[in-house]
Amino acid sequence: MKSDIHPELHPVVFIDPSANAEFISQSTMTSDKTRDIDGVEHYEIRLEISSASHPFYTGRQHFVDSAGQIEKFQRRYGRR
Repeated sequence: MKSDIHPELHPVVFIDPSANAEFISQSTMTSDKTRDIDGVEHYEIRLEISSASHPFYTGRQHFVDSAGQIEKFQRRYGRR
């Protein structure tokens, strides 16, 4: 394998302010803000949406009743 071709990983904390959630991980991303967690300096990365606030993962997603819409269309225009 070639040496020195992989990006450098940094300790980061991903912050989702809409859900008050934080995820500690590693990433190639960096930022100007840092935070000390357990003696290790982590970069702070703010997220607009994460698994803690996304409707699909939180169970707050509503599905469109496509079967009901098809029946409504058939009642309105009939089967020809």
